[in-house]
Amino acid sequence: MYLSHMNYIEVQKSLEKNDGIIIPVGSLENHGLHMPLGTDSIIPDKIAQLINDRSDLLIAPAINYGATDDLSGFPGTVSIGVEGLIHLLKAVCGQLYGHGFRHFLILNGHGGNTAAIQSVGSYLYTKGAYLAILNWWLMAGQINPDWAGGHGGGEETAGIMAIDPALVKYEYLNLPEGIKNDLGDSLPYGAWTNICYKGVNVTVPRQISAITSNGYLVHSFKGDVPTRAKPEWGKEMLSAVADYIIDFSREFIKAKHPGARAKS
Repeated sequence: MYLSHMNYIEVQKSLEKNDGIIIPVGSLENHGLHMPLGTDSIIPDKIAQLINDRSDLLIAPAINYGATDDLSGFPGTVSIGVEGLIHLLKAVCGQLYGHGFRHFLILNGHGGNTAAIQSVGSYLYTKGAYLAILNWWLMAGQINPDWAGGHGGGEETAGIMAIDPALVKYEYLNLPEGIKNDLGDSLPYGAWTNICYKGVNVTVPRQISAITSNGYLVHSFKGDVPTRAKPEWGKEMLSAVADYIIDFSREFIKAKHPGARAKS
């Protein structure tokens, strides 16, 4: 059930049954020339829709801006940073907490959001609530290892193909990542903002646009090229993730916080 479609009496009645709520969180960022900037929001929104169709779980309006500073060198990318996302999530979750919600499920579409979400989860725990981080792309790869993929690779491309094939720029599917050893050939690219020196990865924070002229990065997922994506794979994958979240949520909402007060 979408929170935005309900009135306050319906919310009160729902809280009498359970105190869980799903909040989709995405981002607006480059995913390569073949993919839309909203990939990390479009996919969680679709998973949330599937959850809504199959369960009575409450779903809050999505937060579609995230912490994506390292991709801000590509036009169209908008980042509110880690601190900005912490502030926004704390405000949203704090208000929901005040209404009685105690089990928060963050349906996350972007890896860069994780640090902020973890911080808010720690904050909520001190108040007597739990927060679960549902990183859909990692969950998909654990449900089926064949689905695992990187930023803008086959996994995410299949997801977008399943939702709206018109959003995929097929003429760019065959383009390479365009990787550059921007720190010099003696410090070659490793993965994301890592360099690999003598077999050891060292993180050097910098703009992704300095590393790739395209913007998708699947270097750490060998073979996860966008051309392997198929809409049928995407549909099966998103459906499986939605079913898993529904199943997980039922058990998660039963978990009692050690600091929870008994209802009078």
